[in-house]
Amino acid sequence: MIGFLHGVISFRDDPFIYINVNGVGYRVLCAKGVINQATNKSTPITVFTYTYVKEDALELFGFAHLEDLKLFEKLITIQGIGPKTAIQVFSVGTRDQIVQAIITSDVAFFTTVPRLGRKNAQKIILELKSKFSKGVDDLSLLDETPSEIRDALMGMGFSAKEVYSALKNSKLAKNAPLAQQIKMTLKSLGKA
Repeated sequence: MIGFLHGVISFRDDPFIYINVNGVGYRVLCAKGVINQATNKSTPITVFTYTYVKEDALELFGFAHLEDLKLFEKLITIQGIGPKTAIQVFSVGTRDQIVQAIITSDVAFFTTVPRLGRKNAQKIILELKSKFSKGVDDLSLLDETPSEIRDALMGMGFSAKEVYSALKNSKLAKNAPLAQQIKMTLKSLGKA
């Protein structure tokens, strides 16, 4: 399974981007957030991926943030919601908007998604509402955190809450080099 890709954008063919990772081109069906980032060719990009395998297909679905991928994985656990439909949910709203629609039982939000009818919209709400009953959970805690730090630490296996707490407790200089900021945060996590 491919967890993430880090490379440069070779070209876009919406909703796909082609990422060159050390000379190998990966075709990734991306959420709107990634497509919006993929404006310049040869720009370095990190995309968190879900690898979908079935007998006649091998597809990669890409997300800008690990928490987007986690929400996507929750959506596809619902019977009748496949990965192509689940990624379309991200074309209608952001992670926070999707979670808010689940919490508030906003069926209309989900019925604007192509190929997602009222019955499946109700299933999403019914099956996921209890998982977000306390609000947006830890999916939105890190929105103000620099994405490079957040993604690096979460890629090491730390939860969003752990990273958020560590960043809050460490005294980072915003203009410090990225490696130093990560090192300081790791020290705050007690892992340095």
